[in-house]
Amino acid sequence: MGPATKTVTLEGRFPMHRAGHLDSPTLAYETWGELNEAHDNAILIFSGLSPSAHAASSAEDPSAGWWEDMIGPGLPLDSDLYHVICVNSLGSCFGSTGPASINAATGEMYRLTFPVLTLEDVAEAAYRVVHKLGIKKLHTVIGCSMGGMSGLAFCVRHPEAARNFISISSATRALPFSIAFRSLQREVIRCDPKWKNGDYDPDDPPLMGQRLARKLGMISYRSPTEWDQRFGRQRTTATEENVNDPFKIAFSVEAYLDNHANKFSGGFDPNCYLYLSRASDLFDLAEHGGSLKSGFKRMDLERALVIGVETDLLFPIQQQQDLADGLAEVCDDTKLVRLDCIRGHDSFLVDMDAFRPVVCEFFESCCT
Repeated sequence: MGPATKTVTLEGRFPMHRAGHLDSPTLAYETWGELNEAHDNAILIFSGLSPSAHAASSAEDPSAGWWEDMIGPGLPLDSDLYHVICVNSLGSCFGSTGPASINAATGEMYRLTFPVLTLEDVAEAAYRVVHKLGIKKLHTVIGCSMGGMSGLAFCVRHPEAARNFISISSATRALPFSIAFRSLQREVIRCDPKWKNGDYDPDDPPLMGQRLARKLGMISYRSPTEWDQRFGRQRTTATEENVNDPFKIAFSVEAYLDNHANKFSGGFDPNCYLYLSRASDLFDLAEHGGSLKSGFKRMDLERALVIGVETDLLFPIQQQQDLADGLAEVCDDTKLVRLDCIRGHDSFLVDMDAFRPVVCEFFESCCT
């Protein structure tokens, strides 16, 4: 955790959505900007699966965050106007309690004894953090990717706690295609001999499984259009290390995947990845009331914004339309923005020129 990361302990028994409980879990979070006297200018961000709470740099931690160009003075999430909060997901490994944490009752890591994790649990933990910070009603909840589903869970479970909602490249539930991809990612980790049914040595984790899972992930996160333009059939230069390998990396796109796999592996706990990945598959807004329509009816929003990307494979544009249509049934001021970015699902992380104006317009219209 960086110096800007704070933690809060949720004292007592924390019941999990599906089964089981945690005893006094810890949640990590970071903030930007000041809470005003009325306590009505707070924005809560739910991240995707792998980021920490460090969404942007600050005086305490000047290192770049995962949404660096979105948060700060004069940016769409203007820290001169708003108190921005990003909570590291329950179940993650960047300061919040998860499978890699020590279970105080046993003195050992939770590993696979960690209860089944759902995005409802992620949402509830964040709600409790917000409550501990003295905030009764958020100005806006923002969720990106997996975080959009966590945000939906937040707004369904606590409709009184948020005025506005922004969903970015997310959905009411995962499609079979997305579930299939994540299932295969989980399987390659679990098939790594070093995984040992979750009982791996933290200093010698199943890196090969993680590398392959990351490569699969990158294939689903970006778009064929981008890769056609960016790599084509460009070749790499063989290195001395693999010159005698008949299956050596020969294409630039292979080298790209290899580089991303190497950067990710070892930086994220494998069991935490498995739990959060599965939680993404389990979420279904229809479980809140028995149908999607009933789920939407449980919300109480003033404004909603749904942003989708035309080339997104994981959360395709039709899901964005469906989400916006459902929100519009219960929130008259609902807007769908379809962005023609070529970088697929990852566009919200890398194509800030497309996303900044849309988010900026949303908050500017809040102030008029």
